[in-house]
Amino acid sequence: MEPNELLKKIRKIEIKSRGLSQNIFAGEYHTAFKGRGVIFSEVREYQFGDDIRDIDWNVTARQGKPFVKVYEEERELTLMLLIDVSGSGDFGAVGVEKKEMMAEIAATLAFSSIQNNDKVGVIFFTDKVEKFIPPKKGRKHILHIIREIIDFHPDHTGTDIGRALEYLTRVQKKRCTTFLISDFIAPADYQDPMLMASRKHDLVAIQVYDKRDTELPDVGLVRVRDSETGDVGWIDTSSVSVRKQYARAWYEQSQQLNSLTARCGVDLAAISTDEDYVRHLLGLFRRRG
Repeated sequence: MEPNELLKKIRKIEIKSRGLSQNIFAGEYHTAFKGRGVIFSEVREYQFGDDIRDIDWNVTARQGKPFVKVYEEERELTLMLLIDVSGSGDFGAVGVEKKEMMAEIAATLAFSSIQNNDKVGVIFFTDKVEKFIPPKKGRKHILHIIREIIDFHPDHTGTDIGRALEYLTRVQKKRCTTFLISDFIAPADYQDPMLMASRKHDLVAIQVYDKRDTELPDVGLVRVRDSETGDVGWIDTSSVSVRKQYARAWYEQSQQLNSLTARCGVDLAAISTDEDYVRHLLGLFRRRG
């Protein structure tokens, strides 16, 4: 991408994302995740209505009556963005390309976080970790992240979600809020890494998909190319059985993803490229708040 074109695109995304984060998401992001970043403050005697999960059993045993742990919210949280930059993100038949919507969602989350003085970091991944940007604060850092999101050129085209989650667990020692942004067109063999990451961090999954990922139109014989493997083939979209098989494969993949994230305790939002991602993010934030 030419420098002038890149700067225009960065500016456009900055204006839109910052406006959303200030005017629409104001308070929603912080409310949704404020309970995740807490530090121990003190113990006090149990009061009616306290959560029994906060009981400090050691102090209770010593004092002969129940005491609970009191926590206070950390002044700053850390936001990590795990962004899938594999070849399938280049696809966009209905609406914008998936990678473009992923970029806008990531930018909006980043600007929402700096409204609360949080640190933001990024892990770009394909079937390997392509780049790690350590968490930092500030508008300059966010603009650097957005520039990378828009104009990043990965070395590989495949997808390995498990490897990205394992890397997150290794490099991010302190608990953080993590958004895993992907189309999740990959083998669902990452349950163990996802479970480990969700136990250590507050992990949220955002699936960005195209309507043509879910169903084929009846347009006759079509030449297709797998953007991740490079394999080329032909599909007869006029065949009812072919279209049903395609839709069935998507349905089963979606059910598998829903089941996997549920088992791992990970919130999931699925957003189509022709939909308003703002509505979906607000719904996600409010469900958590």
